[in-house]
Amino acid sequence: MTLRWRLTLIYTSLLAFLLAVVMVSVVGILERNLYAAVRNDLQQNLLQITEINNKTYLRLLLNLQGRDIVYPDVFYQLDTVLGIGGTLEQVRQLSGEDIVNALDRVDASATLANQPPIRLAAEDYRALISNPDNYITVRRSIELADGPHTLMLLLSLAEIPLPTASGTLNTLGIIYIGKDLGAIDDAIRRLQVIMWVVSLVAIVGMGAGSYILSGRALKPLRQVRDAAEEISEKTLRRRVPEPNTADEVAALAKTLNRMLGRLEASFEMQRRFTSDASHELRTPVTAIGGHAGYLLRRTQVTEQQAESLNIIKNESERLSQLISSLLELARADSGGSPLQVQPMLAQPFLEDILREMRPLLGDSTLEVQGEEVDFHADPSKLRQVVINLVSNALKAGAKHITMRSSLEEGAVHFRIEDNGPGIPAEHLEKLFDRFYRVEESRSRDVGGSGLGLSIAKSIVDAHGGRIWIESSLGVGTTVHVLLPLEEKPAEKPAGKGRAERRERVEG
Repeated sequence: MTLRWRLTLIYTSLLAFLLAVVMVSVVGILERNLYAAVRNDLQQNLLQITEINNKTYLRLLLNLQGRDIVYPDVFYQLDTVLGIGGTLEQVRQLSGEDIVNALDRVDASATLANQPPIRLAAEDYRALISNPDNYITVRRSIELADGPHTLMLLLSLAEIPLPTASGTLNTLGIIYIGKDLGAIDDAIRRLQVIMWVVSLVAIVGMGAGSYILSGRALKPLRQVRDAAEEISEKTLRRRVPEPNTADEVAALAKTLNRMLGRLEASFEMQRRFTSDASHELRTPVTAIGGHAGYLLRRTQVTEQQAESLNIIKNESERLSQLISSLLELARADSGGSPLQVQPMLAQPFLEDILREMRPLLGDSTLEVQGEEVDFHADPSKLRQVVINLVSNALKAGAKHITMRSSLEEGAVHFRIEDNGPGIPAEHLEKLFDRFYRVEESRSRDVGGSGLGLSIAKSIVDAHGGRIWIESSLGVGTTVHVLLPLEEKPAEKPAGKGRAERRERVEG
């Protein structure tokens, strides 16, 4: 995940968390305050209803449940406990068994009283009787004539004077005073929906804003990254842009530029040393080889002396080749070896190499296959690349080598295929490193310097192309060279397009 997306995710998650906390807090506080206000209203209603009934509760006894015309928004109900006399304090002093029996009678009396809609559980009755304030509040959903309702109920214990034929019987009663919570619940739900919508819009807006702003803030860093990616060992003179922001990005760009300056100086010193050392070594090495050859041709030497002179001559030639390779790499690194690009034809080019390599084939075979492709390149440099690849295949012991050309997506694709022993996969990525050898002893025995593939890669890179190797042990190796195809100023004559060609030479 990129830094831009991480910043966006962090800011959006933080906002979502804060909005969730605010929403839960606001809804919770509002709900608690509204319900507290309803409870206070119920307490006031109880006092007012008690005062209106003159503590005889006659109006409630005449209409045991429903809504009073005085308080149309208040639901009330009265349950009497038949057969229990005495005061509230006396009832609270009853044993547990007596209280349970009393609760059963409460339930029975409520059942006899025209099936009132509110039925309490034993725990509610027990809590009410044991409460020193003589009342509790509960929330119940009941079914009334006009449909289901959710009520906040205030349950109060009272001594009810029941009129009888012989006088008045004081008994225990439960007064229910309730208010409908439908409007409050609807308001809370609407508030929750509004807050959810606002939060969602805010989160989306924060995400989009964070993504845009972080993109603008990180734009100088991306410019530094893009510039740094384009810098290679051949373009160390380039520098990354330094934004005038006086922040960490500007400091990073300045640090990178100072590092690039040190790298450029180090590479330049290394190139100069390689070039100067190669120039200084070329003359004495050439002299050594020349004198060894002169002694072999013009003097009478013993067999042992001739063998030593031949070794000196061969090693001086190998050292001369190494010096030439080092000089070529030094020139390529410094950009001092410009390409002489000209139009070329792939098949004639490969056939010329085939004829040139014929004397070196021995018992191996070399053939040319593929399509005719017009392209632009430096013939001398490209010839050096292909000859080096074919020579490597011969040195590896390949008995059959194929040079193939094709046109692929606006580029000429050369393949050098052989049936040699193959190369282990762990070595493929390092083959283009300088002085790297898969098998040290064998490479030295066949005269390899470890620079051929490095030179080939530098030439292909100079053409703006790519070179890579595919190999399987026991099957063979294929080296791919892909070069860009430039448009010719004039259109090709008809009938001279790509044609299949094949030539085979056996040594």
